[in-house]
Amino acid sequence: MTSHRSRLGALVGLTAAGLVLAACSGPTGGSGKNGGGATDPAPSGGPLKVAVVSHGTPGDAFWNVVKNGAEAAGKELGVEVQYQANGDPAAQSKSIDNAVAQKVGGLVVSMANPDALRDSIGKAVQAGIPVITVNSGEQRSSEFGALMHVGQNEGIAGEQAGKKLKDAGKRKLLCVVHEAGNVGLTQRCDGAERGFGTTQKVQVDISNPTDAQARLKGALQSDPSIDAVLTLNPQVAGNAVNAVKETGAKAQVATFDLNSDVVAAIKGGDVLFAVDQQQYLQGYLPVVFLKLYKDNANTVGGGRPVLTGPGFVEKSNVDAVGRNADRGTR
Repeated sequence: MTSHRSRLGALVGLTAAGLVLAACSGPTGGSGKNGGGATDPAPSGGPLKVAVVSHGTPGDAFWNVVKNGAEAAGKELGVEVQYQANGDPAAQSKSIDNAVAQKVGGLVVSMANPDALRDSIGKAVQAGIPVITVNSGEQRSSEFGALMHVGQNEGIAGEQAGKKLKDAGKRKLLCVVHEAGNVGLTQRCDGAERGFGTTQKVQVDISNPTDAQARLKGALQSDPSIDAVLTLNPQVAGNAVNAVKETGAKAQVATFDLNSDVVAAIKGGDVLFAVDQQQYLQGYLPVVFLKLYKDNANTVGGGRPVLTGPGFVEKSNVDAVGRNADRGTR
């Protein structure tokens, strides 16, 4: 049976081919002029190399799905994709500089710490390299000269998550931030507070899961009235579930983002829901958009972000989504 990914790739390929043919023939039968006599933009075509530089840590389950999406689009469209991940903004900036030095044909970058990447992204734009931002940094994307942003509006997603917890009858919320300085995580917690009401925050380190779990246990023990925990990463969700069980707390866990462990936890009742931003699309779509931009001068979004979420995964739909999470596409 043809896979969803193959069908999507075929559709993108047919769409790109149709756009290129339309551009070649033109409204006057291939004259290269439009009705007003201006010269049409000439697609450059040819090979394309795209560098994807994320702020994820190597091996992070969430970012592995982004990587899978980018590499799948590259394979289907004949685009060379180079993926790099580093949670250190200085190292991420250096990776962008290296991509510019290699004269890549397109750059996809997540901006968890936009100011740290400003100069490097500026060099890419000045070098004529089209840039698409993904996941984080939506508000600064156009300011930095990017073609568009692909991702989830974190404030809206947080607000909807907070409202969903409030509607479930929860009264006191703990929001868990796992990366210091990540603007997207701040927006999620701030949004959750708008949707839920007064929200307590706790800082943990995603690279130290033992300490993260200990901090969560401490927070639950110090305030037994906490009855909802919102984590912003699926790995931290696992720490939160364990902390709830070890302390005997009455809190229920919800999380942003999805992996197979979260799917199992939703099925088992340990996680109420997951906010799904469909990060596979955050890898896949930018490669498609850069290919269309190179071959046919297309841009997408009209100055607005291309939103990949939020959606909610809960018991009612977890089986269907879970099958795709198992194969690394959700």
